Amino acid sequence: MRLLKVATCNLNQWAMDFDGNLKNIKESICRAKEAGAVIRLGPELEVTGYGCEDHFLELDTITHAWECLKEILVGDWTDGIFCSIGMPVIKESARYNCQVLCLNRKIVMIRPKMWLANNGNYRELRWFTTWKQKDQLEDFQLPSEIAEALSQKSVPFGYGYVRFLDTAVAVETCEELFTAMAPHAELQLNGVEVFMNASGSHHQLRKLDLRVQAFIGATHTIGGVYMYSNQQGCDGGRLYYDGCSCIVVNGNLVAQGSQFSLKDVEVVVAQVDLDAVASFRGSISSFQEQASSSRPKVSSVAVPVSLCQPFNLKMSLSGPLKVKYHLPEEEIAFGPSCWLWDYLRRSGASGFLLPLSGGADSSSVAAIVGCMCQLVVKEIAEGDEQVKADAIRIGQYTDGQFPTDSKEFAKRIFYTVFMGSENSSEATRQRAKVLAEEIGSWHLDICIDGVISALLSLFQTLTGKRPRYKVDGGSNIENLGLQNIQARIRMVLAFMLASLMPWVHNKAGFYLVLGSANVDEALRGYLTKYDCSSADINPIGGISKQDLRGFLQWAAVHLGYPSLAEIEAAPPTAELEPIRANYSQLDEVDMGMTYEELSVYGRLRKIFHCGPVSMFKNLCYKWGGRLTPSEVAEKVKHFFKYYSINRHKMTVLTPAYHAESYSPEDNRFDLRQFLYNARWPYQFRKIDQLVSELDADGVTIKKELGGGGMGVVAAGSSDPKAGL
Repeated sequence: MRLLKVATCNLNQWAMDFDGNLKNIKESICRAKEAGAVIRLGPELEVTGYGCEDHFLELDTITHAWECLKEILVGDWTDGIFCSIGMPVIKESARYNCQVLCLNRKIVMIRPKMWLANNGNYRELRWFTTWKQKDQLEDFQLPSEIAEALSQKSVPFGYGYVRFLDTAVAVETCEELFTAMAPHAELQLNGVEVFMNASGSHHQLRKLDLRVQAFIGATHTIGGVYMYSNQQGCDGGRLYYDGCSCIVVNGNLVAQGSQFSLKDVEVVVAQVDLDAVASFRGSISSFQEQASSSRPKVSSVAVPVSLCQPFNLKMSLSGPLKVKYHLPEEEIAFGPSCWLWDYLRRSGASGFLLPLSGGADSSSVAAIVGCMCQLVVKEIAEGDEQVKADAIRIGQYTDGQFPTDSKEFAKRIFYTVFMGSENSSEATRQRAKVLAEEIGSWHLDICIDGVISALLSLFQTLTGKRPRYKVDGGSNIENLGLQNIQARIRMVLAFMLASLMPWVHNKAGFYLVLGSANVDEALRGYLTKYDCSSADINPIGGISKQDLRGFLQWAAVHLGYPSLAEIEAAPPTAELEPIRANYSQLDEVDMGMTYEELSVYGRLRKIFHCGPVSMFKNLCYKWGGRLTPSEVAEKVKHFFKYYSINRHKMTVLTPAYHAESYSPEDNRFDLRQFLYNARWPYQFRKIDQLVSELDADGVTIKKELGGGGMGVVAAGSSDPKAGL
């Protein structure tokens, strides 16, 4: 037997925080060595943090990365352990995303990334160059200060692997695994047994399965040990890197880290038998033939060191485990909670303030903050000193006190405020009050009618007119204007309270205002520009209404906030218009579409890249069993009309936790114009022509077999909750 102990890790890195990042790297190496591991893998770009973005263009960033690496190598950190450390490197004026492979205070090899992630939230080609020379390793001259400190002038640079006396190890960085010709295939034919995948992969609802199956698939048919490391936490932007570092052997998961955690460092260790890999490959005839005759030659670096231990009953092997997946409702609870905690502790704020209307969206945000408080108390009880120190500082505890009760902690760091008007119902006021009590927040109940009345009186003085609601005989313009006044007053009051309430209670600092617009409302533009959707950050801005309703049902039971069940059951309403015996404002009526339909439109528009015409064709298949082509056409036109009219609102959308693949977020993810011809004359004319042709032919579109998918134009799921 060739027994090998390997370690991978989740690290909560922060972009440009070199001190904190270096501390976490050192801690992970120490823990790996204490566990007896001889290989340690860290996340992609762990020295700088993955999310540095245009800071990667600054030479200072590269210089500081080398300085941190030097500090690791001149100490005893890499003594007896082979470490893969991620950082940017410049070679001949080109900047590369690299894994620096180190052992015994020397750099063994630098492996640049060959295929860069450049879609969705990723823009790696903006900052890095792909390494294209696959045929041989090149000589890289180390920076003079590093060369002097290490007594090492140059190192091999490029695509290759490391040959030890008893095994071979190679790097496959993040995106490379998901390419059509992933490097691990030819490396396996060259005898590589251990693969190290350093990643910077962010959370997205229902995404983890795709990632884990890729690791399993990489060794399922040809064998090998596959190590995966990822960042975990908010490193300064909209993304939450969701950890889940793991180790796979011959297609079986043998170790898995947490997906969501408040820990800064988590090390995952496994003891594997490399003879099991050799035996597995030896049983595959086709692999033997390809490895001996038709394999592409890959360069390597020889290291005269043995990593493995012989048979020893004191060293137990890691056995297969069942992959741990969270329910979508749990993902919504834990992902944004951890993201909020990182943002809070790193921003210097003293807490959060949330306009709590008693509706589903703001109540979801309140529940997520409550979950965050529960996680903090739980982590402190389990002995995490960093979480404890942060909580003491933020909660402004004294005399050796620290959080032991989540409701008590929430009272210190979480304000909720119900800003009612004459249009607010007693039911929503009570729901907000009860939920605040369940969570433990400091709750305020204020009336904004006086402010509204003063503004309308001023308007009347200036113009001689006073607007009326539609139900009172006013026009659509008057009705919309009156709704917007309420919404924007609430935003101004929220920021005023966030800045002044700590002062009122003799506390230092400021509070971050939380937004609560969901992804579907943003897509439709069903929000007032600069209303309470405008905030410092928004933990649910990337989550659909359908998913939030499921979360509320789950949280009512599992987070211990039973009032959420009643909130979820209530019809969604903005409560911006007067309630009458024969009229009550409802969101879906206002929008002219249901939230379920919005999720379908969103996925077709973003994931399947459908314009109006192709969306119409797809929905004829999906909805043909219950709607005529003409009815489908009207729905598609209605969506695109209001989507384009309101697209400008996306340019000022509050920075939100990214959780959904069809987010319309304009800043990083969904890059489109914000001035449209909202009539879409050419596209809508094409739709009308198709409707006329179908009507003339008397075509009846039958519901597709299997429950009605996206038709033949773009395959997909009929389940509005399904994600990619």
